[in-house]
Amino acid sequence: MFLKGINYDVGTYFVEGKPTRPAFEDAVIRKELEIIRNELHCDAIRISGYDIGRLSTASGIALSLGLQVWFSPACINATTEEAENYLIRCAGAAEKLREKYKDILFVIGCEYSLFLKGFMKGDTLGERLKRMFNPFGILFNILGLRKPVDNKLNKFLREVSGKVREHFKGSLTYASGTWEKVDWKIFDVVGIDHYRATFNKSTYQKQLTGYYKFNKPVAVLEFGCCTYKGAEDKGGAGWTIVGTEDGKPVIKGDYIRDETVQAEYITELLDVFKQEKVFAAFVFTFINPVYKHSNNPHLDLDMASYGIVKPVDNPETGSYQDLSWVPKEAFGRLSEYYKKTDTA
Repeated sequence: MFLKGINYDVGTYFVEGKPTRPAFEDAVIRKELEIIRNELHCDAIRISGYDIGRLSTASGIALSLGLQVWFSPACINATTEEAENYLIRCAGAAEKLREKYKDILFVIGCEYSLFLKGFMKGDTLGERLKRMFNPFGILFNILGLRKPVDNKLNKFLREVSGKVREHFKGSLTYASGTWEKVDWKIFDVVGIDHYRATFNKSTYQKQLTGYYKFNKPVAVLEFGCCTYKGAEDKGGAGWTIVGTEDGKPVIKGDYIRDETVQAEYITELLDVFKQEKVFAAFVFTFINPVYKHSNNPHLDLDMASYGIVKPVDNPETGSYQDLSWVPKEAFGRLSEYYKKTDTA
């Protein structure tokens, strides 16, 4: 089986008080999910975000459209105790959907060594990102020298998954960073966020095949690329070209918008995943509503977005089906790819 998926964010708080999706309108959500099902030809969707009501609403719509849902709560910068209590409540909400629609999996978290407190040093996500991805941090990741972090992570995953299973009776997985050495006996599906960049380009496919030793289905829960020349070399760090100026986000440096880079990156990796017979692949991501497109490169935050559609400030100057975005090249290429997979 090759499930053709995409990520869909209903609002995550990477920065306190600033959700990645400020507005949540049921009619807009339904229309976008219909486009994902009917025009992108997806048969699975990873729905992530913090608010349980939003997660449940979007997941219910997706399930009613025939999409398999990977229910993915996102609790950023919480303590392990806070995360555990939150995940138990999410599991109850997901179980109600499973009882009605059946076709739903639970993603118990994402890259917790970074996104939760207590595994790595650093009180903020920014501090932990710097520690993880500075030159020494990358070397530690490559050499697998984070055993104390992995031990604490697996202890937490073991404990919280047991409590989640008391409330959710379907399959569980976890969206791991490639630096995390997860005890996959805990889960039903091996889940990885697997971006290709300069540092791992030569070992990317070998790293993927290494996950098959656990004799479980392997799902790539995130992969994608930003929309500028050179973004393919940065992989999961492509967003770091955003800085601030007078308190507002801007593109720092001189970057050239290039939608083909993103489109080719996605289809190249899909070829790898099909070759390696992954169970499911989820493009990251459908849209980042707060990173809007501008004709001014300095203000074109969409260049730093992994979305395959670009938000626009004024839909009257150009929009898609009366929505406040227009497709990028990757949208069309992904649609063709997934449609072709339907008939292959």
